[in-house]
Amino acid sequence: MSEVIATLKKDYIYNLMIKGKRQDGRGFKDFRDIKLETNVISKAEGSAKVTLGDTQVIVGVKLQTGTPFPDSQDEGVIITNLELNPIASPEFEPGPPREEAIEMARVVDRGIRESGAIDIKKLCITVGESVWIVFIDVHVLNDDGNVIDASCLAAIAALMTAIVPNEQQGIGTNVPLAMREIPVGVTIAKIGSKLMVDPSLDEEAVCETKLTVVSSSDGSVAGMQKMGSAPFTEAEVLEAIDMAREKAAELRELYLEELVKRE
Repeated sequence: MSEVIATLKKDYIYNLMIKGKRQDGRGFKDFRDIKLETNVISKAEGSAKVTLGDTQVIVGVKLQTGTPFPDSQDEGVIITNLELNPIASPEFEPGPPREEAIEMARVVDRGIRESGAIDIKKLCITVGESVWIVFIDVHVLNDDGNVIDASCLAAIAALMTAIVPNEQQGIGTNVPLAMREIPVGVTIAKIGSKLMVDPSLDEEAVCETKLTVVSSSDGSVAGMQKMGSAPFTEAEVLEAIDMAREKAAELRELYLEELVKRE
């Protein structure tokens, strides 16, 4: 019976899409309601929680000193992890990170790294000996679709509010983490011939493929990741990139620009 209900729901959503409609009444370029909270974890150097519809993601940023990589001895290190907690969905199981979690962590990490969001040279304490290592830990609290966009938004917000704890190491006063860019990830789902942003969990179950585009403030693409087996045409890829850039600019203005003004 449950399989029949799932099939009927998929058919219903698919037929709505063909008619230019979505299950929750949104337009194809509309995100669900978003709530962004920062400084939600007192023990972290930076933190943020994003509620996207009923999807909830929390990110904590911790900094600790360590040794630089041999080929970048004057640069700090960024390490990103993402956990699909069993409390978030019956589909998530305890144990080592799933392939899906690893893939999403890489998307978040790539957008931050390739956009140059963090000035990693300012994380160097002593060249060749000691640097700050930035740990970005993403935890999914509830999955109602589009975890990746919520994770990207929460990660960059957490970084923008992070403090480098120099005083703990006796190397000066605490300072804000040096940020140079604000990358924002937007996922485009393809259902039939329709492209839409922010797929819900039900829409993800129907869509043939998705494309996440992480763009910087100037619109340049810092990272892309395709998920799903169905192809995009060249025209669809270009349309998806344009949609993602447009929505990223809106999200940046609505939720992140105020964080730039911090002391």
